[in-house]
Amino acid sequence: MIKIKVYNQQGVAVGEKSLNEKIFGVKAQSALVEQVVVAERANARRPLAHTKTKGEVRGGGRKPWRQKGTGRARQGSIRAPQWRGGGVVFGPRKERHYDVRINKKMKRKALLMALSDKVINERLVVLDHLDVGGKTKDWHTLSRGLWSSIVPTLHRQPTILLITPTISMSIKRSVQNVPNVSAIRADSLNISSILKHAYTLTTVEGVDFLERWLAIKKKAHR
Repeated sequence: MIKIKVYNQQGVAVGEKSLNEKIFGVKAQSALVEQVVVAERANARRPLAHTKTKGEVRGGGRKPWRQKGTGRARQGSIRAPQWRGGGVVFGPRKERHYDVRINKKMKRKALLMALSDKVINERLVVLDHLDVGGKTKDWHTLSRGLWSSIVPTLHRQPTILLITPTISMSIKRSVQNVPNVSAIRADSLNISSILKHAYTLTTVEGVDFLERWLAIKKKAHR
C-alpha cells in the first residue's frame, strides 16, 4: 500500500492518502516512456510550410515564345520551376502528416509510469482542497506559503502541473497569467504534460478521479 501526505493550502500536513499501487506504483521503463512521448509530440505536430507546384502557380498559360527558330531553349510556361516565380519541385506540402501510431495500452502504461515517478520522487503534492479567489495574487499567496513549507530548499517557484477533475473559472483566472503553472483536467492528462513540469499538484478529489478514470481506461483496453 502506497501512502502519501495530504496538505492544506498553508503547506501543513493534515493526513494521509492511500494510493492504488496499480496506478501509482508502476515501475518505470525509460524506453517505453520515450517512445510514447515522441509519438505524442509527433501527433501534435502540424505542417505549416506549403509550396505550390507548377500547376498551382497562377499565370503562365501561354508559351513565352515559339518552339523553334528563336535560338533560345524551348519553354512551355513561365511558371515552370526554372523560372523566377515558378512552381517548386519537391517543396514542403501541407498534406504531409507526422502521425505515429501507438498502442493504447502502451500509452496508458507510460502515463502510469510518469505518475508513479512523481510519487517515488515526492513530486506529487496532494491538497485536502483547493480554494482560490480567481485572481493571480491569490495563487501567488497560496503558492508561496505552500512550497516554502513543503519544499523549503526551493529558491524559486517550481513548474507546476495542476490536475483537477474540472477547471473552474476561478482556477482558470488564477493561473492563466502565471508562466510556470499549467492547469489540466484529469481526463485530459497526458505524459508530456507530466514530464514538462517539476511538480504535480492535485487534491484528494483529483486523486480519486484519476484512479477511477485510469481504471476505466484499463477495462476499455481489454
